[in-house]
Amino acid sequence: MSTLSDGPIVVIYTDGACDPNPGPGGWAALLRWGDREKRLHGSAPHTTNNRMELTAILEALRALKRPCRVRLHTDSKYAERGVTRHLAVWKAKAWQTTDKRSVANRDLWEAVDAAAARHEIEWLWVRGHAGDAGNEEVDRLAVAAIRRPDVPLGDPAAAHAFTAVSCLGPQGPGAWAVVVREGTEAPRVLTGREERTSANRLHLLAAARALAAARPGRALHVYTTSDYVARGAGLWASRWAARGFRTQEGAAVKHEDLWRELLAGSARGVVAWHALKDGLHPVETREAERHAREAARVPDSAEAR
Repeated sequence: MSTLSDGPIVVIYTDGACDPNPGPGGWAALLRWGDREKRLHGSAPHTTNNRMELTAILEALRALKRPCRVRLHTDSKYAERGVTRHLAVWKAKAWQTTDKRSVANRDLWEAVDAAAARHEIEWLWVRGHAGDAGNEEVDRLAVAAIRRPDVPLGDPAAAHAFTAVSCLGPQGPGAWAVVVREGTEAPRVLTGREERTSANRLHLLAAARALAAARPGRALHVYTTSDYVARGAGLWASRWAARGFRTQEGAAVKHEDLWRELLAGSARGVVAWHALKDGLHPVETREAERHAREAARVPDSAEAR
């Protein structure tokens, strides 16, 4: 007669994300057994990061059709410690903490407890963003699952350019990166490195290279984490140009060369600028950030690839 220990081990990775926290959130799970795998993901309009972490675990366990041996990976110490250290104590104390307060997210903890009872589970904490392939995958899926109605990420008629920078000191060195997405084509990645620079100059370089990479005749959405670039390109630059690149107070505008590039690039087509605020990071922006970090550490990084 077969026992639970005879069956294959199901390897699970889970992650939750929330931008901002609290705010719209997403969760994801990756299940692997034998040579098969399954991906799950979902979202919530207003939630917290902790609730998304627990939801990912709950939905992963609910997806198992029979009792299994499970090796579950999470980068949430809140979830891992809750299950392995605190859950039994909370239940014994009628769902109160040691300081007599109600346990936060009790509904999800109870549901996770019930779902976990069917299985033999090894709970494993992994460090996030440290190169673990399974963790990186569910992180991308969770972030991508977050509903973001404020930016036109899904506009199929336009090109989309996502910029990011990494500056290793106030005067450099640093690097910029751009991920360009157009229709169903594979995204293009551009990178460049500067020995002496600043974060503002890198943001401007990334934006200028995004405009130069866009194909003529197609609307372009540029996404940047820099208010300086988004507001400058959309509002200030034309005013500075009319005054000979002087501020309203008469001072010389910094990075005049790059502001001129942005104005020239914007004149070639319809360009919309989007400042990504309150922790809003589309998956392409996170990808651009990764490329910028890598390029900043490599002195001979190529400018385009």
